[in-house]
Amino acid sequence: MRRTFIALFVAALTVLIWPATALAATDPGLGTAGNFAVLAGTGTSLTNTGPSWITGAIGAAAGITGFPPGTAGPQHNGDAVYIQAQTDLGNAFSNASGQPVTTDYTGVNLGGLTLGPGVYNQSTAPTLTGTLTLSGGGVYIFKAGSTLVTASGARVSLINGAQPCDIFWVVGSSATIATSTTFVGTIMAQIGIQMQTGATLNGRALARTAGVTLDTNRIIQPSGCAGGFTASYPTPAYVPPPAGNVLPATLGVPWELLGSFPWLLVIGAGAGLGAAALVIGSRRRRRRSA
Repeated sequence: MRRTFIALFVAALTVLIWPATALAATDPGLGTAGNFAVLAGTGTSLTNTGPSWITGAIGAAAGITGFPPGTAGPQHNGDAVYIQAQTDLGNAFSNASGQPVTTDYTGVNLGGLTLGPGVYNQSTAPTLTGTLTLSGGGVYIFKAGSTLVTASGARVSLINGAQPCDIFWVVGSSATIATSTTFVGTIMAQIGIQMQTGATLNGRALARTAGVTLDTNRIIQPSGCAGGFTASYPTPAYVPPPAGNVLPATLGVPWELLGSFPWLLVIGAGAGLGAAALVIGSRRRRRRSA
């Protein structure tokens, strides 16, 4: 009887946990690219207009302009640090691109949806109008087959333990973050990235083969990633705001870890304890009747 109970308990745990883990997104592994807030593509430049405020390192191969009036962390222009970061970015891009898809949302506006951790695919240019809510601790990977373009004022909101450091956008072409958009996560674009006036990014803007253009943007490189879902990076050094700054010092993303609690494991354990209680109760009844 004891062996039968143990076998049933293990089977219950497997049935409950396997569907969530089989298609779970995993850390694509940014390597040294994770130490950058902005990275322009190989052979290209990073150009800023206006009082952008970048907390984290920035890098390019063919020049960095616009700082000042913008402010940023360490600048790497075509040096060994930049070259290694681009190599690591390429590896991370390939890893994320190859992960199995949880759900295909091709042709669906992500605005208005609430999604949990997973790998989401949009073969054509994804649409983000309104608010996309990400709920729960874990890795999120969004794969865009072509361009990524948000609507003005679009927003990515995090609840229940979702964290900027665990969110990745893999863009097959270029990304455009429209005016006043509040965006979250690491953008890995095959070509270039444009952030329009007033857009903010709690994450990274990492381009592979074309330039990055900024215009009065606030970007904060994620650090100290709790939960253990992805690699944790050191907190970037303090960067003072630029003269004429109109953007917030922080981007208001919650860091609580309630959503990262392993509820599936608790449910499975509860099911096992329930089964144990039934078995014990049955044995006691048989003894009494005997």
